[in-house]
Amino acid sequence: MPAEITTLLTFFGGTGDLAKRKLYPSVYNLFKKGYLQEHFAIVGTSRADLTEEEFHEMVRTSIHDSIEDEANAEEFIAHFRYIKLDVADKDGYADMLALNNELDAKFNLKGNRIYYMSVAPRFFSTIAKLLKSEGLITENGEFNRLMIEKPFGSSYETAEQLNNDLNEVFDEDQIFRIDHYLGKEMVQNIAAVRFGNPLFDAAWNKDYIQNIQVTLSEVLGVEERAGYYDTAGALRDMVQNHTMQIIGWLAMEKPATFTDKDIRAAKNVAFNALSIYDEAGVKKNFVRGQYGENADGTQKKYLDEDDVPADSQNNTFVAGRLQFRSSRWEGVPFYIRTGKRLKTKQTRVDVVFKKGTSIFGDAAGLDNPVLSILIDPVGGIDFKINAKDTTTEFQTRTNTLHWEVSPLDVERTPEPYERMIHDAMDGNGSNFADWNGVAIAWKFVDAIQKVWDENHEEFPNYVSGSMGPKASDDLLAEDGNEWIYK
Repeated sequence: MPAEITTLLTFFGGTGDLAKRKLYPSVYNLFKKGYLQEHFAIVGTSRADLTEEEFHEMVRTSIHDSIEDEANAEEFIAHFRYIKLDVADKDGYADMLALNNELDAKFNLKGNRIYYMSVAPRFFSTIAKLLKSEGLITENGEFNRLMIEKPFGSSYETAEQLNNDLNEVFDEDQIFRIDHYLGKEMVQNIAAVRFGNPLFDAAWNKDYIQNIQVTLSEVLGVEERAGYYDTAGALRDMVQNHTMQIIGWLAMEKPATFTDKDIRAAKNVAFNALSIYDEAGVKKNFVRGQYGENADGTQKKYLDEDDVPADSQNNTFVAGRLQFRSSRWEGVPFYIRTGKRLKTKQTRVDVVFKKGTSIFGDAAGLDNPVLSILIDPVGGIDFKINAKDTTTEFQTRTNTLHWEVSPLDVERTPEPYERMIHDAMDGNGSNFADWNGVAIAWKFVDAIQKVWDENHEEFPNYVSGSMGPKASDDLLAEDGNEWIYK
Protein backbone atom coordinates (compact mmCIF):
# COMPACT_ATOMS: atom_id res chain seq x y z
CA MET A 1 0.00 0.00 0.00
CA PRO A 2 1.48 3.39 -0.98
CA ALA A 3 1.95 6.16 1.54
CA GLU A 4 -1.29 8.01 2.21
CA ILE A 5 -1.57 11.63 1.09
CA THR A 6 -3.44 13.97 3.41
CA THR A 7 -5.07 16.95 1.70
CA LEU A 8 -8.13 18.98 0.89
CA LEU A 9 -8.44 19.38 -2.89
CA THR A 10 -10.76 22.13 -4.16
CA PHE A 11 -11.85 22.19 -7.80
CA PHE A 12 -12.89 25.62 -9.03
CA GLY A 13 -15.08 24.76 -12.02
CA GLY A 14 -16.22 21.60 -10.28
CA THR A 15 -19.23 20.99 -12.53
CA GLY A 16 -17.39 21.58 -15.79
CA ASP A 17 -16.66 19.12 -18.57
CA LEU A 18 -13.01 18.66 -17.57
CA ALA A 19 -13.93 17.86 -13.99
CA LYS A 20 -16.48 15.25 -15.04
CA ARG A 21 -14.42 13.65 -17.82
CA LYS A 22 -10.93 13.73 -16.33
CA LEU A 23 -10.52 15.14 -12.84
CA TYR A 24 -12.97 13.09 -10.76
CA PRO A 25 -12.07 9.75 -12.43
CA SER A 26 -8.38 10.59 -11.85
CA VAL A 27 -8.89 11.27 -8.16
CA TYR A 28 -10.94 8.07 -7.87
CA ASN A 29 -8.08 6.08 -9.37
CA LEU A 30 -5.74 7.55 -6.75
CA PHE A 31 -8.25 6.45 -4.10
CA LYS A 32 -8.48 2.92 -5.48
CA LYS A 33 -4.67 2.67 -5.53
CA GLY A 34 -4.41 3.77 -1.91
CA TYR A 35 -2.81 7.18 -2.31
CA LEU A 36 -5.99 8.65 -0.83
CA GLN A 37 -7.47 6.69 2.06
CA GLU A 38 -9.20 8.35 5.02
CA HIS A 39 -7.59 11.77 5.38
CA PHE A 40 -8.74 13.60 2.28
CA ALA A 41 -11.68 15.69 1.11
CA ILE A 42 -12.75 17.05 -2.26
CA VAL A 43 -14.69 20.29 -2.69
CA GLY A 44 -16.35 21.21 -5.98
CA THR A 45 -17.37 24.78 -6.67
CA SER A 46 -19.38 26.44 -9.43
CA ARG A 47 -22.25 28.89 -9.87
CA ALA A 48 -24.75 26.07 -10.41
CA ASP A 49 -27.58 25.46 -7.94
CA LEU A 50 -26.87 21.91 -6.79
CA THR A 51 -27.70 20.05 -3.64
CA GLU A 52 -24.98 17.89 -2.16
CA GLU A 53 -26.95 14.81 -3.25
CA GLU A 54 -27.09 16.09 -6.83
CA PHE A 55 -23.36 16.79 -6.77
CA HIS A 56 -22.67 13.30 -5.44
CA GLU A 57 -24.76 11.84 -8.26
CA MET A 58 -22.75 13.85 -10.78
CA VAL A 59 -19.51 12.44 -9.33
CA ARG A 60 -21.00 8.95 -9.30
CA THR A 61 -21.83 9.26 -13.00
CA SER A 62 -18.37 10.67 -13.70
CA ILE A 63 -16.55 7.68 -12.21
CA HIS A 64 -19.07 5.06 -13.37
CA ASP A 65 -16.73 3.36 -15.85
CA SER A 66 -14.02 3.00 -13.20
CA ILE A 67 -16.19 1.47 -10.48
CA GLU A 68 -15.31 -2.11 -9.59
CA ASP A 69 -16.81 -2.13 -6.11
CA GLU A 70 -19.96 -0.12 -5.31
CA ALA A 71 -19.15 0.13 -1.60
CA ASN A 72 -15.68 1.42 -2.44
CA ALA A 73 -17.16 4.06 -4.75
CA GLU A 74 -19.64 5.22 -2.09
CA GLU A 75 -16.84 5.48 0.46
CA PHE A 76 -14.97 7.71 -2.01
CA ILE A 77 -17.98 9.89 -2.80
CA ALA A 78 -18.60 10.45 0.93
CA HIS A 79 -15.48 12.64 0.94
CA PHE A 80 -17.02 15.10 -1.57
CA ARG A 81 -18.72 18.39 -0.75
CA TYR A 82 -20.22 21.06 -2.99
CA ILE A 83 -20.42 24.81 -2.53
CA LYS A 84 -22.08 27.31 -4.84
CA LEU A 85 -19.64 30.15 -5.44
CA ASP A 86 -19.25 33.20 -7.62
CA VAL A 87 -15.45 33.21 -7.71
CA ALA A 88 -15.34 36.99 -8.16
CA ASP A 89 -17.50 37.70 -5.08
CA LYS A 90 -15.37 37.77 -1.96
CA ASP A 91 -18.39 37.30 0.34
CA GLY A 92 -18.79 33.71 -0.83
CA TYR A 93 -15.32 32.78 0.35
CA ALA A 94 -16.42 32.97 3.99
CA ASP A 95 -18.68 29.96 3.40
CA MET A 96 -15.79 28.15 1.73
CA LEU A 97 -13.51 28.90 4.68
CA ALA A 98 -16.12 27.53 7.08
CA LEU A 99 -16.49 24.39 4.96
CA ASN A 100 -12.72 23.93 4.78
CA ASN A 101 -12.42 24.17 8.55
CA GLU A 102 -15.27 21.69 9.00
CA LEU A 103 -13.66 19.19 6.62
CA ASP A 104 -10.25 19.71 8.20
CA ALA A 105 -11.64 18.65 11.55
CA LYS A 106 -13.76 15.79 10.18
CA PHE A 107 -11.00 14.15 8.11
CA ASN A 108 -7.94 15.43 10.02
CA LEU A 109 -6.47 17.15 6.95
CA LYS A 110 -3.70 18.96 8.88
CA GLY A 111 -4.33 22.24 7.06
CA ASN A 112 -3.02 20.88 3.73
CA ARG A 113 -4.65 22.59 0.77
CA ILE A 114 -4.56 22.24 -3.03
CA TYR A 115 -6.62 24.61 -5.16
CA TYR A 116 -7.24 23.53 -8.74
CA MET A 117 -8.33 26.22 -11.21
CA SER A 118 -10.43 24.69 -13.99
CA VAL A 119 -12.12 27.98 -14.85
CA ALA A 120 -11.77 30.72 -17.46
CA PRO A 121 -8.24 32.18 -17.32
CA ARG A 122 -9.58 35.66 -16.56
CA PHE A 123 -10.45 34.41 -13.06
CA PHE A 124 -7.01 32.99 -12.16
CA SER A 125 -5.65 36.15 -10.54
CA THR A 126 -8.95 37.00 -8.86
CA ILE A 127 -9.25 33.60 -7.20
CA ALA A 128 -5.65 33.57 -6.00
CA LYS A 129 -5.93 37.03 -4.43
CA LEU A 130 -9.24 36.19 -2.71
CA LEU A 131 -7.86 32.92 -1.35
CA LYS A 132 -5.28 35.01 0.45
CA SER A 133 -7.37 38.01 1.48
CA GLU A 134 -10.24 35.84 2.77
CA GLY A 135 -8.01 33.56 4.86
CA LEU A 136 -8.10 30.33 2.85
CA ILE A 137 -4.32 29.96 2.76
CA THR A 138 -3.50 28.03 5.91
CA GLU A 139 -0.63 28.87 8.22
CA ASN A 140 -0.54 25.55 10.04
CA GLY A 141 -0.51 23.12 7.10
CA GLU A 142 2.40 21.31 5.52
CA PHE A 143 1.50 22.81 2.15
CA ASN A 144 -0.73 25.15 0.17
CA ARG A 145 -0.54 24.56 -3.60
CA LEU A 146 -2.15 25.91 -6.73
CA MET A 147 -2.84 23.93 -9.90
CA ILE A 148 -3.59 25.94 -13.06
CA GLU A 149 -5.00 24.79 -16.37
CA LYS A 150 -3.67 26.28 -19.60
CA PRO A 151 -3.56 28.76 -21.15
CA PHE A 152 -1.14 30.58 -18.86
CA GLY A 153 -1.55 34.00 -20.46
CA SER A 154 -2.04 34.83 -24.12
CA SER A 155 1.31 36.58 -24.59
CA TYR A 156 4.47 37.19 -22.59
CA GLU A 157 3.01 40.42 -21.20
CA THR A 158 -0.22 38.81 -19.98
CA ALA A 159 1.61 35.75 -18.68
CA GLU A 160 4.03 37.94 -16.71
CA GLN A 161 1.15 39.89 -15.16
CA LEU A 162 -0.60 36.65 -14.19
CA ASN A 163 2.61 35.28 -12.72
CA ASN A 164 3.17 38.45 -10.70
CA ASP A 165 -0.39 38.23 -9.37
CA LEU A 166 0.05 34.60 -8.35
CA ASN A 167 3.42 35.30 -6.73
CA GLU A 168 1.68 37.69 -4.35
CA VAL A 169 0.02 34.62 -2.85
CA PHE A 170 2.08 31.55 -3.79
CA ASP A 171 5.80 30.89 -4.09
CA GLU A 172 7.08 29.41 -7.37
CA ASP A 173 7.41 25.93 -5.85
CA GLN A 174 3.74 26.08 -4.83
CA ILE A 175 2.49 26.76 -8.37
CA PHE A 176 1.80 23.77 -10.64
CA ARG A 177 1.14 24.89 -14.23
CA ILE A 178 -0.54 22.00 -15.99
CA ASP A 179 0.41 20.82 -19.45
CA HIS A 180 -1.21 17.42 -19.75
CA TYR A 181 1.28 16.39 -22.46
CA LEU A 182 3.92 16.23 -19.72
CA GLY A 183 1.78 13.59 -18.02
CA LYS A 184 1.75 11.32 -21.06
CA GLU A 185 3.60 8.06 -20.53
CA MET A 186 5.76 8.23 -23.66
CA VAL A 187 6.72 11.87 -23.08
CA GLN A 188 8.02 10.76 -19.70
CA ASN A 189 9.84 7.95 -21.49
CA ILE A 190 12.05 10.52 -23.25
CA ALA A 191 14.06 10.88 -20.05
CA ALA A 192 14.20 7.12 -19.46
CA VAL A 193 15.40 6.37 -22.98
CA ARG A 194 17.89 9.22 -23.07
CA PHE A 195 19.45 9.00 -19.60
CA GLY A 196 18.84 5.30 -18.95
CA ASN A 197 20.94 4.10 -21.89
CA PRO A 198 24.64 5.09 -22.04
CA LEU A 199 24.50 4.60 -25.83
CA PHE A 200 22.02 7.46 -26.22
CA ASP A 201 23.21 9.53 -23.27
CA ALA A 202 26.71 9.75 -24.72
CA ALA A 203 25.48 10.48 -28.24
CA TRP A 204 22.85 13.11 -27.33
CA ASN A 205 24.73 16.05 -28.82
CA LYS A 206 25.91 17.77 -32.00
CA ASP A 207 28.66 15.21 -32.62
CA TYR A 208 26.19 12.41 -33.27
CA ILE A 209 22.77 13.96 -33.92
CA GLN A 210 21.95 15.54 -37.28
CA ASN A 211 18.52 16.90 -36.33
CA ILE A 212 15.57 16.32 -34.02
CA GLN A 213 11.94 16.42 -35.17
CA VAL A 214 8.75 16.84 -33.14
CA THR A 215 5.41 16.22 -34.84
CA LEU A 216 1.99 16.86 -33.29
CA SER A 217 -0.56 16.32 -36.06
CA GLU A 218 -4.34 16.31 -35.74
CA VAL A 219 -6.99 14.94 -38.10
CA LEU A 220 -9.82 17.09 -36.82
CA GLY A 221 -10.47 20.66 -37.88
CA VAL A 222 -11.43 23.53 -35.63
CA GLU A 223 -14.82 21.91 -34.82
CA GLU A 224 -16.75 24.04 -32.26
CA ARG A 225 -13.68 25.87 -30.94
CA ALA A 226 -13.52 28.66 -33.54
CA GLY A 227 -14.29 31.38 -31.01
CA TYR A 228 -11.14 30.54 -29.08
CA TYR A 229 -9.03 29.03 -31.83
CA ASP A 230 -9.18 32.00 -34.19
CA THR A 231 -7.52 34.12 -31.50
CA ALA A 232 -4.85 31.52 -30.75
CA GLY A 233 -4.05 29.38 -33.77
CA ALA A 234 -1.70 26.42 -33.79
CA LEU A 235 1.19 28.64 -32.71
CA ARG A 236 -0.30 29.67 -29.38
CA ASP A 237 -2.54 26.64 -28.89
CA MET A 238 0.10 23.94 -29.50
CA VAL A 239 3.61 25.34 -29.94
CA GLN A 240 3.85 27.65 -26.92
CA ASN A 241 2.92 24.89 -24.49
CA HIS A 242 2.84 21.24 -25.60
CA THR A 243 5.56 21.43 -28.24
CA MET A 244 7.93 23.56 -26.20
CA GLN A 245 7.56 21.33 -23.16
CA ILE A 246 8.50 18.26 -25.21
CA ILE A 247 11.45 20.23 -26.60
CA GLY A 248 12.49 20.89 -23.01
CA TRP A 249 12.97 17.16 -22.35
CA LEU A 250 14.87 16.72 -25.61
CA ALA A 251 17.20 19.72 -25.39
CA MET A 252 17.87 19.81 -21.65
CA GLU A 253 21.24 19.19 -20.10
CA LYS A 254 21.71 16.08 -17.98
CA PRO A 255 20.35 16.89 -14.52
CA ALA A 256 22.58 16.36 -11.50
CA THR A 257 19.82 14.27 -9.90
CA PHE A 258 16.40 13.19 -11.12
CA THR A 259 14.55 15.59 -8.81
CA ASP A 260 12.19 18.37 -9.82
CA LYS A 261 14.65 21.11 -8.82
CA ASP A 262 17.52 19.69 -10.89
CA ILE A 263 15.27 18.69 -13.81
CA ARG A 264 13.93 22.23 -14.09
CA ALA A 265 17.41 23.70 -13.80
CA ALA A 266 18.66 21.43 -16.60
CA LYS A 267 15.72 22.36 -18.84
CA ASN A 268 16.29 26.04 -18.17
CA VAL A 269 19.89 25.82 -19.33
CA ALA A 270 18.48 24.78 -22.71
CA PHE A 271 15.57 27.24 -22.73
CA ASN A 272 17.91 30.10 -21.89
CA ALA A 273 20.03 29.18 -24.93
CA LEU A 274 17.09 29.19 -27.38
CA SER A 275 17.46 31.70 -30.20
CA ILE A 276 14.53 34.13 -30.32
CA TYR A 277 14.21 35.30 -33.90
CA ASP A 278 14.03 38.77 -35.38
CA GLU A 279 11.83 39.40 -38.42
CA ALA A 280 14.34 37.94 -40.87
CA GLY A 281 14.83 34.92 -38.63
CA VAL A 282 11.10 34.27 -38.42
CA LYS A 283 10.71 34.43 -42.20
CA LYS A 284 13.66 32.08 -42.70
CA ASN A 285 12.84 29.56 -39.98
CA PHE A 286 9.04 29.40 -39.68
CA VAL A 287 6.16 28.42 -41.95
CA ARG A 288 2.46 28.89 -41.33
CA GLY A 289 -0.51 27.31 -43.01
CA GLN A 290 -4.28 27.26 -43.10
CA TYR A 291 -6.28 24.27 -44.27
CA GLY A 292 -8.41 24.23 -47.37
CA GLU A 293 -10.97 21.67 -48.50
CA ASN A 294 -10.00 18.03 -48.80
CA ALA A 295 -9.43 16.43 -52.20
CA ASP A 296 -13.09 15.53 -52.82
CA GLY A 297 -14.55 18.69 -51.29
CA THR A 298 -16.38 16.92 -48.48
CA GLN A 299 -14.58 18.87 -45.75
CA LYS A 300 -14.81 22.65 -45.40
CA LYS A 301 -11.84 24.93 -45.61
CA TYR A 302 -11.03 26.81 -42.42
CA LEU A 303 -12.44 30.09 -43.76
CA ASP A 304 -15.85 28.44 -44.25
CA GLU A 305 -16.04 27.03 -40.72
CA ASP A 306 -18.72 28.43 -38.40
CA ASP A 307 -17.65 31.58 -36.53
CA VAL A 308 -14.43 32.00 -38.53
CA PRO A 309 -14.03 35.46 -40.14
CA ALA A 310 -13.94 35.27 -43.94
CA ASP A 311 -10.63 37.14 -44.01
CA SER A 312 -8.98 35.29 -41.10
CA GLN A 313 -5.19 35.12 -41.17
CA ASN A 314 -5.16 32.56 -38.38
CA ASN A 315 -2.69 29.69 -38.64
CA THR A 316 -3.98 26.12 -38.40
CA PHE A 317 -0.51 24.74 -39.18
CA VAL A 318 2.99 25.68 -38.00
CA ALA A 319 6.37 24.27 -38.94
CA GLY A 320 9.64 25.70 -37.79
CA ARG A 321 13.32 25.35 -37.08
CA LEU A 322 14.57 25.96 -33.54
CA GLN A 323 18.22 26.62 -32.77
CA PHE A 324 20.06 26.58 -29.46
CA ARG A 325 23.17 28.64 -28.74
CA SER A 326 24.96 25.99 -26.70
CA SER A 327 27.99 23.78 -27.04
CA ARG A 328 25.75 20.70 -26.96
CA TRP A 329 23.45 21.76 -29.81
CA GLU A 330 25.44 24.19 -31.96
CA GLY A 331 24.39 23.65 -35.57
CA VAL A 332 21.71 21.03 -34.78
CA PRO A 333 18.23 22.07 -35.97
CA PHE A 334 15.18 21.11 -33.95
CA TYR A 335 12.24 20.91 -36.36
CA ILE A 336 8.68 21.20 -35.09
CA ARG A 337 5.31 20.96 -36.82
CA THR A 338 1.75 20.85 -35.68
CA GLY A 339 -1.54 21.37 -37.43
CA LYS A 340 -5.19 20.55 -37.89
CA ARG A 341 -6.79 18.53 -40.69
CA LEU A 342 -3.59 16.62 -41.39
CA LYS A 343 -3.41 13.12 -42.78
CA THR A 344 -3.17 11.24 -39.48
CA LYS A 345 -3.31 11.83 -35.75
CA GLN A 346 0.26 11.46 -34.59
CA THR A 347 2.46 12.75 -31.79
CA ARG A 348 6.07 11.63 -32.05
CA VAL A 349 9.73 12.53 -31.70
CA ASP A 350 12.29 11.50 -34.33
CA VAL A 351 15.95 11.79 -33.39
CA VAL A 352 17.99 11.60 -36.60
CA PHE A 353 21.58 10.52 -36.01
CA LYS A 354 24.41 11.28 -38.40
CA LYS A 355 25.41 8.77 -41.05
CA GLY A 356 28.53 6.80 -40.45
CA THR A 357 31.36 6.60 -42.98
CA SER A 358 30.87 3.44 -45.02
CA ILE A 359 33.80 1.02 -45.24
CA PHE A 360 31.74 -1.36 -47.35
CA GLY A 361 32.08 0.36 -50.72
CA ASP A 362 29.79 2.56 -52.76
CA ALA A 363 27.15 -0.14 -53.18
CA ALA A 364 26.56 -0.29 -49.45
CA GLY A 365 25.58 3.26 -48.65
CA LEU A 366 24.50 3.86 -45.09
CA ASP A 367 21.31 5.61 -43.97
CA ASN A 368 20.79 7.82 -40.96
CA PRO A 369 19.95 5.80 -37.86
CA VAL A 370 16.72 7.16 -36.39
CA LEU A 371 15.32 6.80 -32.89
CA SER A 372 11.56 7.43 -32.88
CA ILE A 373 9.60 7.88 -29.66
CA LEU A 374 5.93 7.33 -30.50
CA ILE A 375 3.63 9.18 -28.11
CA ASP A 376 0.11 9.07 -29.61
CA PRO A 377 -2.12 7.39 -30.59
CA VAL A 378 -0.11 4.22 -29.87
CA GLY A 379 2.93 4.44 -27.64
CA GLY A 380 6.16 2.78 -28.63
CA ILE A 381 9.78 3.11 -29.70
CA ASP A 382 11.32 2.47 -33.12
CA PHE A 383 15.06 2.37 -33.72
CA LYS A 384 16.08 2.27 -37.37
CA ILE A 385 19.59 0.89 -37.78
CA ASN A 386 21.87 -0.17 -40.61
CA ALA A 387 22.29 -3.92 -41.13
CA LYS A 388 23.36 -6.30 -43.92
CA ASP A 389 21.11 -6.97 -46.88
CA THR A 390 20.55 -10.61 -47.90
CA THR A 391 22.22 -10.31 -51.30
CA THR A 392 25.46 -11.89 -52.50
CA GLU A 393 27.30 -8.59 -52.54
CA PHE A 394 27.96 -7.00 -49.16
CA GLN A 395 25.27 -4.33 -49.13
CA THR A 396 23.39 -2.71 -46.28
CA ARG A 397 19.76 -1.99 -45.63
CA THR A 398 17.85 -0.46 -42.74
CA ASN A 399 16.00 -2.58 -40.21
CA THR A 400 13.67 -1.19 -37.58
CA LEU A 401 13.69 -2.50 -34.03
CA HIS A 402 10.15 -1.95 -32.75
CA TRP A 403 8.56 -1.99 -29.31
CA GLU A 404 4.94 -1.10 -28.70
CA VAL A 405 3.15 -0.47 -25.43
CA SER A 406 1.12 -3.60 -24.65
CA PRO A 407 -2.60 -3.57 -23.80
CA LEU A 408 -1.64 -4.60 -20.25
CA ASP A 409 0.76 -1.67 -19.98
CA VAL A 410 -1.94 0.67 -21.29
CA GLU A 411 -4.31 -0.65 -18.63
CA ARG A 412 -1.75 -0.06 -15.89
CA THR A 413 -0.62 3.37 -17.07
CA PRO A 414 -2.02 6.33 -15.14
CA GLU A 415 -3.94 8.86 -17.19
CA PRO A 416 -2.06 12.17 -17.52
CA TYR A 417 -4.39 13.99 -15.13
CA GLU A 418 -4.16 11.21 -12.57
CA ARG A 419 -0.38 11.42 -12.68
CA MET A 420 -0.34 15.20 -12.47
CA ILE A 421 -2.80 15.44 -9.58
CA HIS A 422 -0.75 12.86 -7.71
CA ASP A 423 2.50 14.73 -8.41
CA ALA A 424 0.99 17.98 -7.14
CA MET A 425 -0.21 16.22 -4.00
CA ASP A 426 3.30 14.83 -3.60
CA GLY A 427 4.91 18.22 -4.23
CA ASN A 428 6.80 16.95 -7.27
CA GLY A 429 7.10 19.65 -9.94
CA SER A 430 9.11 17.59 -12.46
CA ASN A 431 6.24 17.36 -14.93
CA PHE A 432 5.00 20.92 -14.61
CA ALA A 433 6.20 24.02 -16.43
CA ASP A 434 8.09 26.56 -14.35
CA TRP A 435 7.93 30.30 -14.94
CA ASN A 436 11.28 30.58 -16.72
CA GLY A 437 10.27 27.99 -19.32
CA VAL A 438 6.83 29.54 -19.79
CA ALA A 439 8.31 33.04 -20.15
CA ILE A 440 10.85 32.03 -22.79
CA ALA A 441 8.23 30.05 -24.73
CA TRP A 442 6.02 33.14 -24.82
CA LYS A 443 8.86 35.44 -25.90
CA PHE A 444 9.73 32.97 -28.66
CA VAL A 445 6.13 32.66 -29.87
CA ASP A 446 5.37 36.39 -29.56
CA ALA A 447 8.29 37.21 -31.87
CA ILE A 448 6.85 34.89 -34.52
CA GLN A 449 3.27 36.07 -34.12
CA LYS A 450 4.32 39.72 -34.40
CA VAL A 451 5.89 39.10 -37.82
CA TRP A 452 2.88 37.12 -39.01
CA ASP A 453 0.49 39.84 -37.84
CA GLU A 454 2.37 42.36 -39.98
CA ASN A 455 2.50 40.23 -43.14
CA HIS A 456 -0.46 38.99 -45.19
CA GLU A 457 -0.45 35.35 -46.36
CA GLU A 458 -2.55 33.84 -49.12
CA PHE A 459 -4.70 31.14 -47.55
CA PRO A 460 -5.59 28.32 -47.76
CA ASN A 461 -2.22 26.80 -48.61
CA TYR A 462 -2.65 23.12 -47.82
CA VAL A 463 -5.24 20.49 -48.60
CA SER A 464 -7.10 18.86 -45.72
CA GLY A 465 -5.80 15.31 -45.40
CA SER A 466 -2.23 16.22 -46.38
CA MET A 467 0.72 16.77 -44.05
CA GLY A 468 0.66 20.54 -44.48
CA PRO A 469 1.96 23.07 -47.00
CA LYS A 470 4.88 22.30 -49.31
CA ALA A 471 6.86 25.05 -47.59
CA SER A 472 7.09 22.75 -44.56
CA ASP A 473 9.02 20.18 -46.61
CA ASP A 474 11.10 22.91 -48.24
CA LEU A 475 12.18 24.16 -44.82
CA LEU A 476 13.96 20.89 -44.11
CA ALA A 477 15.19 20.46 -47.66
CA GLU A 478 17.14 23.72 -47.30
CA ASP A 479 19.32 21.87 -44.77
CA GLY A 480 19.48 18.68 -46.80
CA ASN A 481 16.98 17.00 -44.45
CA GLU A 482 13.45 15.64 -44.70
CA TRP A 483 10.59 14.78 -42.39
CA ILE A 484 10.94 11.24 -41.08
CA TYR A 485 7.18 10.87 -40.63
CA LYS A 486 5.41 11.38 -43.94
